[in-house]
Amino acid sequence: MLPGTLWMTGFLLAALLLVATLAFGTTDPLGNPRFGLNPGNFAALADPAYRTVLLRSLGYALITCVICLAVAYPVAYAIALHGGRFKNLLIAAIVVPFFANYLVRMYGWSVVLSDDGPLLEALRALGIADDGTKILQTGPGVIAGLVYGFVVFMIIPLYAAMERMDTSLIEAGRDLYGGPLRTFLFVTVPATRQGAAAGCVLVLLPAMGDFVSAQLMGGPDQIMIGNLIQDKFFQGQNWPLGSALTMLLMAVLLFGMLGYLRRTRKDEAEAVR
Repeated sequence: MLPGTLWMTGFLLAALLLVATLAFGTTDPLGNPRFGLNPGNFAALADPAYRTVLLRSLGYALITCVICLAVAYPVAYAIALHGGRFKNLLIAAIVVPFFANYLVRMYGWSVVLSDDGPLLEALRALGIADDGTKILQTGPGVIAGLVYGFVVFMIIPLYAAMERMDTSLIEAGRDLYGGPLRTFLFVTVPATRQGAAAGCVLVLLPAMGDFVSAQLMGGPDQIMIGNLIQDKFFQGQNWPLGSALTMLLMAVLLFGMLGYLRRTRKDEAEAVR
């Protein structure tokens, strides 16, 4: 693994160094980036508009994690404990559709959630929605896209954790007169918390920086930090400010990753004791 690891690490560090140095740069009158020692790009991040977008991105990502957990737990539980000889087939049925291009899947999901799409048509037929109900161009629409895009990253770690779990613990919980919900909360969830934590990291990190869902299913009031970065690089021709926004996003994600690693080390230490 050493050659491949060195290859990937070298390009990763080179890209990080390029973005970090460019974050202190400037732009010439034609909009071309120039390296320098200008801290103004980071000072510009104190603008309340950027803070609002960052908090919105974090909020959408956290809500996405919670919904993915709620969806993934019963799916992983059913496959791991009741899938029998069809486990691999069921996992394949979940994973294979996600091999399709992410952008194509988001376009398809935007059609499903559109004003004339099958979902709203069904809700109107049931009397739950009216002609003024919208999903696209709203915050819930963006979150729906994020959940659809990343829920598989929550299912797989939870499934792996439940596969390793000692099922006799569940039987013991039932023998102690624990109901299904109580047994799940006090036996299954603690036994699979490492899988849940890994799934949260795998969902939170890409959801935080995602821009496709907000672009296709959100409006001007739902843009995320990924959209800002894309705009600075491709439309605003302000690469130094885009690099500073990228460094800000990476700092937030690094904080979350360090929290996950700290929790993992703590759980491993407790398991050794």
